Amino acid sequence: MNPAIFSQKDIEIIGKKSLYQGFFSLDEYTFKHKLFAGGWSQPVTREVFERGHAVVVLPYDIKQDKIVLIEQVRFPALATTKSPWLMELVAGMIAPEETAVDVAHRELFEETGLVANSMHFINSYLASPGGSTERFYFYWADIDSSNARGLHGLAEEHEDIRLHVMSREQAYNSMLNGEIDNASTVIGLQWLQLNYQQLR
Repeated sequence: MNPAIFSQKDIEIIGKKSLYQGFFSLDEYTFKHKLFAGGWSQPVTREVFERGHAVVVLPYDIKQDKIVLIEQVRFPALATTKSPWLMELVAGMIAPEETAVDVAHRELFEETGLVANSMHFINSYLASPGGSTERFYFYWADIDSSNARGLHGLAEEHEDIRLHVMSREQAYNSMLNGEIDNASTVIGLQWLQLNYQQLR
């Protein structure tokens, strides 16, 4: 694979305009960028969704070879799924004063009631770079799945979370047959299937 030939300095921002400011924000940028064939592009205008950055945590019980998934309603999924109650990994937004690993521990406890024996950073990835700046920081947590029980979530955030403890193979098969189809969980389950033997 050839290394990237362009970097941040090869984009010139001409203008920025705020279109919406709330819990999330929407900005309109006008910019030019260098072209592969040489020279610069004409001015390009793009709307960019600014929702901050997030952490994703894969709670995995190494000894039992089990995963803890959470189930909660995701209203935007109503448009394309039979049920907007999705099976997901633990996740949460990073506040300006927080570190990603702090959020990983906090969200794991808030959404599952579990405390990690250890927390391991895997990688980070852009969620939807065509329209959003959001980057996910992906961790796996070494947990004891026998402690996973009950309903969870913060009432003030309107969270209503049910836990599911399943074998790694069962979770992976649920992804293969399309029962689990949200991007972060798919990425996490695929990573685990490729790497679980090294973890054990």
